[in-house]
Amino acid sequence: MAEAADRKKPMNVEADSLDHDELKQVSIFTGKVLATKGTITMRGHRIEVRQDPDGYQYGVIKPLAGQRSFFRQKREGVDEWIEGEGESIEYDGKADKVVLLGRADFRRYRGTVLSDQMTGQRIVYENLTDQFTVDGKVGGNKPGNGTGRIRAVLSPKPSDEAAK
Repeated sequence: MAEAADRKKPMNVEADSLDHDELKQVSIFTGKVLATKGTITMRGHRIEVRQDPDGYQYGVIKPLAGQRSFFRQKREGVDEWIEGEGESIEYDGKADKVVLLGRADFRRYRGTVLSDQMTGQRIVYENLTDQFTVDGKVGGNKPGNGTGRIRAVLSPKPSDEAAK
């Protein structure tokens, strides 16, 4: 699970510009955007953030053409981080879900060691259930390898963690 405290942290953003609509509760940041919220880090050319009446935040991160956006977050209670890149990244604060779209790459680190890595066209990571799905073809698009297939490297947990 993602860091529970992240939900209650303020979002700090650096960008070249901001367009905010108070009535719709939507903020659009553009230009080398860096956003942090607790352990969450997001980078892209454009980040649109909206907030629902209950205070949950939702975001869409877009890069410059030909590049990828970035998302990173610490997992609750363990020394693990998830991070990913994609041509578009959607973050759902209420469902605690991250969707990476287009040339998507997802990584899980145990400490600083790369543990698991997946690539595909669409990767959905459900923080609450620690489940993910990877699709190789979405809308007829194929991942960078041109095969339309996903790739995954799943490492076994270290023996001290497996014993727990």
